[in-house]
Amino acid sequence: MKTDDFSFELPEELVAQFPPERRGESRLLVLDRASGGLRHAFVRDLADHVEPGTLMVFNDSRVRKARIHGEALDTGARVEFLLLRRLGADLWEASCTKMKRQRPGRRYRFPDGVEAEIVGPAGPSAATGPLAAAGGPGAAGGPGGQAGPEGGRDETRVIRFSPPVDEAWLDRFGHIPLPPYIRREDAPADAERYQTVYARQAGSAACPTAGLHFTGEILASLDAKGVERAYVTLHVGLGTFLPVRAEEIEGHAMHEEEYSVPEETVRAVARAKAEGRPVLAVGTTSVRTLESAWREEGAEGPAGLRAGPGSTRIFIYPGYRFRAADRLFTNFHTPKSTLLMLVSAFAGRERILAAYEEAVRERYRFFSYGDAMLIR
Repeated sequence: MKTDDFSFELPEELVAQFPPERRGESRLLVLDRASGGLRHAFVRDLADHVEPGTLMVFNDSRVRKARIHGEALDTGARVEFLLLRRLGADLWEASCTKMKRQRPGRRYRFPDGVEAEIVGPAGPSAATGPLAAAGGPGAAGGPGGQAGPEGGRDETRVIRFSPPVDEAWLDRFGHIPLPPYIRREDAPADAERYQTVYARQAGSAACPTAGLHFTGEILASLDAKGVERAYVTLHVGLGTFLPVRAEEIEGHAMHEEEYSVPEETVRAVARAKAEGRPVLAVGTTSVRTLESAWREEGAEGPAGLRAGPGSTRIFIYPGYRFRAADRLFTNFHTPKSTLLMLVSAFAGRERILAAYEEAVRERYRFFSYGDAMLIR
C-alpha cells in the first residue's frame, strides 16, 4: 500500500498555531462510517452525538517539558534534545537536532551545572513485555496492523546526564514540546493548554491531543447523558508522531511506546462488550493502547483486555480488524502519517479523505490545536 495514497491538500493557514480562545469551543465533524454521512457541530455539544451507556476511554498521560537545549562542549553549538523516555536513573532516550553530528562521546552543558554525554544510538526498539511474548498486536498484529520492520537506529540517541535530571529539573529548565508544524516557540500559556484537564501520569513527549478539547463542563454533560469513563496510559513518543518516509507503508518502522491498562478499565470494557454498549476511544493513542492490550480467546482465557504495563509498536492501517474500539473521537491528522492511516483503517480511506476535503472546504482548523472529528 502506497504512502502517497494517504496524502491530501491542506492550505497552510488551516494549521492551527494557537489553541482556541476557550477550551472546548472547537468545531466537530461527525462522520457516520457506515454511510459516509457528515454533520457539522461543536465539541461542547459532544454529548448530543454519543449514545447513553457508551464507555469512553481516555489517555491520561501527562506531557513533560521534554524539550531542552544544551551547548556542545567541543564547538559551543546549541543543540536541542527531545527526551522521549527514561531508560535508567541517569539515562534517557532522546532525539536531537543535526542527528548525524551527535555521536557517542560528544558532551554537552545544560543549565544548573548539568552535563551530559551521548553514549550510543538507541537502536531499534523491539517489542517487549507480555505482548511480544504472546505474539499479540504489539509484536505483529496481522494484516493491517503490525510492528513494522526493525529500524530506527538513526532516529534516537542514548544520553547520560550528570547529575541525573528529574521532573523538577525539567519543569524548571525544559520547554513544552510543541510539534514542528506549530511554527513558534512555546509560550507560558502552552504549559496549561498543551495538557489535558485529566492528565495524571507524566511521561509523554507530545500531547494526546484529542483530549485537549475536554473541559469539566463537557465531561459533566457526558456524565449526565449516562456515558461511562475509563482511562489508560500511553506515553506518546516517536511511535505516534514519527513521519512515514517509506514509499510502501509496510516498510515503515514503528518505535516502541510504553502503556498501562488499569484493572478497572479492563472490567469496564468487559462489561460494555458483554452488554452490547459501544467503546469510544478518545484519541488514536487510546485506540492503540486498547488494541495492543487486547488478547484473543485462547489458553489464557476469553478474549478481552489484558491489565498491567506493556509496550507496543503496533502500526494500524487499512485491513486491520479492530477488537476493542467501536467509536473514535480524534483530531485531524497530518498527510501521510500513521495517524491518518489508523483513522483510515477505522472508517475507510475514501471516507476519511472525503471528510478531510469537506473539512478543508469548511475551513476547519487542523492538527494538535485544531478541530475534532467523531467517527461512529
